[in-house]
Amino acid sequence: MQTPMSALILGNHRLVWGERTYIMGIMNITPDSFSGDGLLVEGSPADRWLSTVVALARRLIAEGADILDLGGESTRPGSRPVEAPEEKRRVVPAIQAIVAEFPDALISIDTCKAEVAAGALKAGACIINDVWGLRADPHLAAVAAQTGVPVILMHNRSKPASIEVRERLGNAYRGSQYTDLMVDVCRELMDSVRIARSAGIPDEHILLDPGIGFGKTVGQNLELIDRLGEIRALGFPVLLGASRKSFIGYTLDLPPDQRLEGTAAAVAVGITRGADIVRVHDVAYMTRIARMTDALVRRR
Repeated sequence: MQTPMSALILGNHRLVWGERTYIMGIMNITPDSFSGDGLLVEGSPADRWLSTVVALARRLIAEGADILDLGGESTRPGSRPVEAPEEKRRVVPAIQAIVAEFPDALISIDTCKAEVAAGALKAGACIINDVWGLRADPHLAAVAAQTGVPVILMHNRSKPASIEVRERLGNAYRGSQYTDLMVDVCRELMDSVRIARSAGIPDEHILLDPGIGFGKTVGQNLELIDRLGEIRALGFPVLLGASRKSFIGYTLDLPPDQRLEGTAAAVAVGITRGADIVRVHDVAYMTRIARMTDALVRRR
């Protein structure tokens, strides 16, 4: 049984932790997503790719997405860094286009840059999802505190120099040296929590993400999912982002477009271990997985 936590109120939405699993649908406003689902086509007219963005948002919402997670910079191993002005150019119009059609949509901005987050929040986003846990940009915590939005703090030890490349399976991080995987991950997540608290972000606006795939080996990723309850025991809602990631590909020897079943297994086990939100590409399938798993483990 999960520990009761304060519900998160966002506009007309009320997320009650422990009641059910919430679905976050991935929207990559990039040309270089690891899974090949990037929505941005360089050189394409804005109205064309924006119509694609809105169409995907419409489909994900219809399929059961509670939150749309937009990112303008790929975080795949070996990806090219994107400067803040370019990242804003990608995500701000996309958010505006979605809000124009779905004004009540919950949108999270996947960024580690304060300038991008501020622009996205002004455009209509209401959650900051930071893969560096407020450690990359010293101004990001202040943006979250001043605007009163929740932050998702991810654990991340990824380094560009520690990338393994396999043509069929894609790039993956080799992993970092951990004294004790769970102790180290929990401690470093709490370091991010302290940054958030110091900036004035209240605990009820903090969510944690173990950072599956970011500076971990295949075995470490599997262990993190199996022991996810230890992260939730820190007292914050937990987001699990395992969808199509390389640890699934390396385990099953499958490329990104053939990782549906592996993702489903990770999502189901993650929910049994305490995940409150699952961040996924295949929303229709994972919504069903989550509903069935909830029926099994969240019985009243």
